[in-house]
Amino acid sequence: MVSEKWVSALLLLQLCWAGCGNCGKVLVWPCDMSHWLNIKIILEELTEKGHDVMVLASSNFFFIDYMKPSTMNFEVVPVATDKEDAIDPLNDFLELAVNVMPNLPYWQSAIKMQEFFLQSTTYMKLLCQSVIYNETLMKKLEEAKYDVVLIDPVLPCGELVAQLLAVPFVYTLRLSVGGSMEKFCAKLPSPLSYVPVPMLGLTDRMTFLERLKNVMFSFLFDFWLQQYDTRFWDEFYSEALGKPTTLCETMGKAEIWLIRTYWDFEFPRPYLPNFEFVGGLHCKPAKPLPKEMEEFVQSSGEHGVVVFSLGSMVTNLTEEKANLIASALAQIPQKVLWRYKGIKPATLGANTQLYDWIPQNDLLGHPKTKAFITHGGTNGIYEAIYHGVPMVGLPMFADQPDNIIHMKAKGAAVDMNMNTMTSADFLNALRTVINDPSYKENVMRLSKIHHDQPLKPLDRAVFWIEFVMRHKGAKHLRPAAHDLTWYQYHSLDVIGFLLACVATVIFLVTKCCLFSFQKFRKAGKKKKRE
Repeated sequence: MVSEKWVSALLLLQLCWAGCGNCGKVLVWPCDMSHWLNIKIILEELTEKGHDVMVLASSNFFFIDYMKPSTMNFEVVPVATDKEDAIDPLNDFLELAVNVMPNLPYWQSAIKMQEFFLQSTTYMKLLCQSVIYNETLMKKLEEAKYDVVLIDPVLPCGELVAQLLAVPFVYTLRLSVGGSMEKFCAKLPSPLSYVPVPMLGLTDRMTFLERLKNVMFSFLFDFWLQQYDTRFWDEFYSEALGKPTTLCETMGKAEIWLIRTYWDFEFPRPYLPNFEFVGGLHCKPAKPLPKEMEEFVQSSGEHGVVVFSLGSMVTNLTEEKANLIASALAQIPQKVLWRYKGIKPATLGANTQLYDWIPQNDLLGHPKTKAFITHGGTNGIYEAIYHGVPMVGLPMFADQPDNIIHMKAKGAAVDMNMNTMTSADFLNALRTVINDPSYKENVMRLSKIHHDQPLKPLDRAVFWIEFVMRHKGAKHLRPAAHDLTWYQYHSLDVIGFLLACVATVIFLVTKCCLFSFQKFRKAGKKKKRE
């Protein structure tokens, strides 16, 4: 008779075998900075489920620490530039973004963003070449037999690697500059009557003049401003694949687009079946704070605390701005936890504590947190939605102004311009968000929507990645629009044919009428002569 120990051991072995039988291999083409923080959560969940994850990491990445022990594997791609050379343009851009772009109209900010991306083409090209022209690396990747490639499309070339390896790929993103990537490459319908062009600060409820602005700027983004040097990448992709193609056509082959938002954030609009929403997948219940930080929070009494962070990229401000903000913070009864690495402002109040780093999610989930001062990054906004904390927005560049406008339209945030606001303006905005109960009520409504989903965002992201792995793609979700030319997509050929038919009928009827009239006229003259 078989003992219970042997039965248990056999069952455990069977479960392990079954679990490993469903595991696959995932290749990752990531983007650095806050984008990595988001995709990293997905990768950790995939490895926890037993999948083999390989990350292609540039030697110049700042946030991706491939030297640190991890459940993921890293293939470090050496790039012929030093980190110091790469960080100078980034610092120049941050200076521009923090001190110049908030003063510019949206379209001028978009131009500055385009200039930065175009300047980054050289680095992106080096990284891409370091992979696809590295025969040893490409052979190694090919022999690994990956089941799917997970790509952040902000950094080009991931889809090219996937095509060369003949592996299906999945995108993860928030949105592209102007939304052109989704509109043209993914064929996403974008009716301009109620779908605002990103970065314009518009909502889905537009006046006539706003719709006019939306249409005009749509042409600007679609035909003038480009996120990448498309001519260069089109030639590069065609050469690498050995056939005429474009960057956009290659991107359009994505099986699934994992969008890092949800309907608690987005305005309702049409989407395609291969678009899935996973906004807030990184959010978690709050954990206990470090002892000293908890003591500071508890010292706030009934007034509570305000959490202040401008994200991972902006760590300090000009002396003038820092003093303006600090003087306003000193006048509120709440205690303030401010993530700031710059010189201590002279106007800093006793109620404000500076930190090099803060556990943002845990602070936003603390019951004493009354407001969140944010630059408008998607990750931070979703943590505020998750925990139900109203916001004061200080957006600077990229999608940040657009993100804050979404929250403002939903009654969960006040929007401020850091370069034009006064200390009194900032103070009034803080007092409004903290003391007006409607902001708390609105953000709690969004929080309830976010939590009321049949599947958690992280589980949904993992499901669709595994779905693509199991079925070797998701072609049944791919719209036929990808196989149509632009004039077929808009039915211009059909409209032209119908117009030609109508014109032909009108021409024939007119000719018949003229012929009949002339014949009748001749007959009348002949009869008159007789």
